[in-house]
Amino acid sequence: MDMADIARINELYKKMKETGLTPEEKEEQARLRGEYIQAVRRNMRCQLESIKIQNPDGSLTDVKERHDKKYGRGGKKPQA
Repeated sequence: MDMADIARINELYKKMKETGLTPEEKEEQARLRGEYIQAVRRNMRCQLESIKIQNPDGSLTDVKERHDKKYGRGGKKPQA
């Protein structure tokens, strides 16, 4: 998702408020919003997976590994 896509989302929103959108523009708006939401989710997941907690003894706990252990995910993605 680049700045041009975000600008287009904003343009479509303003046009929707002022005059309304054509069916093609509504589809484009929905597609762009979906892509934006996916980009935000990927970014958030990356940030959360990179967190490390420092314990009182000075050791570090990787949050992703701890989460995978707790929920039995093993830390590896299954091969398709």
